Amino acid sequence: MMRKDVITIGDAMITFNPATTGPMRFVQSFERKVGGAELNFALGCARLGLQTGWISRLGADEFGRFIINFVRGEGIDISEVELVEGCPTSLNFKEIREDGTGTTHYYRYNSPTQVLTEDTLNEDYIKNSKVLHVTGVFAAIDKKNPGILLEAVKLAKKHGVTVSFDPNLRLKLWTIEEAKAAFHSILPYVDIILSGVEEAELLYGEKSIDEYIDIFKGYGIRDIILKRGAEGSVGYRDGELIYADPVKPKVVVDTVGAGDGFNAGYIYSYLNGSALDESLAFANLIGSMVVSVQGDNEGLPYLDDVMIRLGKKEEVER
Repeated sequence: MMRKDVITIGDAMITFNPATTGPMRFVQSFERKVGGAELNFALGCARLGLQTGWISRLGADEFGRFIINFVRGEGIDISEVELVEGCPTSLNFKEIREDGTGTTHYYRYNSPTQVLTEDTLNEDYIKNSKVLHVTGVFAAIDKKNPGILLEAVKLAKKHGVTVSFDPNLRLKLWTIEEAKAAFHSILPYVDIILSGVEEAELLYGEKSIDEYIDIFKGYGIRDIILKRGAEGSVGYRDGELIYADPVKPKVVVDTVGAGDGFNAGYIYSYLNGSALDESLAFANLIGSMVVSVQGDNEGLPYLDDVMIRLGKKEEVER
């Protein structure tokens, strides 16, 4: 089995993007895309050149086949993805406001990932990876999923695999109390946390950056990263605390997927041995590139695109 740089586990959806901005009830047509937090992360990693794998289940329907072909075409390993009869592929409809922010309306009841269990996890697949990335989205879809993630991160730690975690709170899918209980069991196994400041506030109340860092340090987490959106990011590693300035996007079209792109950028830099300040700057840049393009993952850049933006590679226009 070829060793992967990074693997992740989670649902994927068909995302319907509105043809116009404004309240969804006034939108007359939608464009079919592919989305899902963990899948967006995997796509971001693959486009940066990382050997990437994805653990999931999709409906044995036309949408499921569309997703699996799309993901295969992006170079992501799908040996741990199966099509499931009797469970429709999950859907979501996006509502996008004029400023690029939006709301998501989920239709993911009876998700195909419900057939995943602790016993279906392939220990060798986890063992043969450098990083296992998990998020709170998969945990929220089914009440048994926190147990699956807990088993996955335990297997990762057993084999010396780095665990990264994004709380990625979806309060349309579960309560904050359920999220707190699930995260409390997972966090002791986490090496890298990639949390939004707003998510930390929901989990632990309104506190200072230093206080949030102290909370996560209490779990033994090595890399503590707090995403601040338009204000940049903050990182802590080995006693070093860095406030990284934001990268101003050319234009803000759609903010969905920016956090997933940031995560991919940070993990790429981490795997390449970059210093904390370099990792944060790289991740901030990718987040800014994502919001400049409409869609959950259309703005996730290839490594060449990032190198051009960093001035490390010349762009030949014609």
